[in-house]
Amino acid sequence: MRRRATLLQRMHIDGPLLILLLTLAAGSLFVLYSASGKSWDLLAKQATSFGIGLVSMIVIAQFEPRFMARWVPVGYVIGVLLLVVVDVMGHNAMGATRWINIPGVIRFQPSEFMKILMPATIAWYLSKRTLPPQLKHVGVSLFLIGLPFILIVRQPDLGTSLLILAGGAFVLFMGGLRWRWILSVIAAAVPVSVAMWYFVMHDYQKQRVLTFLDPESDPLGTGWNIIQSKAAIGSGGVFGKGWLLGTQSHLDFLPESHTDFIIAVMGEEFGLVGICALLLIYLLLIGRGLVITAQAQTLFGKLLAGSLTMTFFVYVFVNIGMVSGLLPVVGVPLPFISYGGTSLVTLLSAFGVLMSIHTHRKWIAQV
Repeated sequence: MRRRATLLQRMHIDGPLLILLLTLAAGSLFVLYSASGKSWDLLAKQATSFGIGLVSMIVIAQFEPRFMARWVPVGYVIGVLLLVVVDVMGHNAMGATRWINIPGVIRFQPSEFMKILMPATIAWYLSKRTLPPQLKHVGVSLFLIGLPFILIVRQPDLGTSLLILAGGAFVLFMGGLRWRWILSVIAAAVPVSVAMWYFVMHDYQKQRVLTFLDPESDPLGTGWNIIQSKAAIGSGGVFGKGWLLGTQSHLDFLPESHTDFIIAVMGEEFGLVGICALLLIYLLLIGRGLVITAQAQTLFGKLLAGSLTMTFFVYVFVNIGMVSGLLPVVGVPLPFISYGGTSLVTLLSAFGVLMSIHTHRKWIAQV
């Protein structure tokens, strides 16, 4: 017998994902209020971004995956054109040109949208080919990945470019990329890294790598961020100092406390318990994404859901790794917790895609 759909199913909303996302939203506003120095202005902007993101998530969830697949190539072309516009006449801030600014209307970061469009494009392309992909199809996929990657590196925005590269690479991997090609890429990583060091990376990016290797070499300069973030996390102990009682952030020792380094604020005020609670929510989100991937009924849906889920994992891993000194600082915000409107809307939109893939399945259950 066919089971009657619940209200959430009729709205194409996945209940477990919605609960986890709303929990993150509520918790992040508490952390951001403290990390921003009790700024109601930033809090209101973040709450507004959450609202816009939730609406975007619900709207995207209504579209069937096959409808999305038809429009993916158009979205990719528009995304690349927007990156070209940024390169030619983008808005510059803090030494980087990453935004399109329409005065009095909106300022947004086109590279954020590529976090969804990139894996969707490679999933669309490979789903129409025989898998595992042939060499020529791998070559086309790498071209599709490389074009926006280069444009974003030029902004410069190494963190976002690496996330977009990972999103496309995960689709290739799940598409059955042959191990000999994977090992060839790993072997080529050393000469490619050397070439990037000398011909691609900016001086400040090189300094980040050197600081990662030895932050104590310049404790009052480039090593300051990492040293202070580790001090903040360590000082929180098991249970933390308490909400609004963090000294590293409130006394301005911790830089970018409301964006890239916000987890250091959380570690100081809520301790190991707070960090573990956050990691548990992230783990549940990733686990739910993998379940949706396994249950996807189309190749396009399976490739796209898996890539979005694993890219989200990389997002979390890179931010926590760089704040704790395990990875170089590459400017990747903590998902749903760090302040940032475009990033927040993009992340919620990605979960809308996951909900669409899951709730548009054809299902018949016994009662």
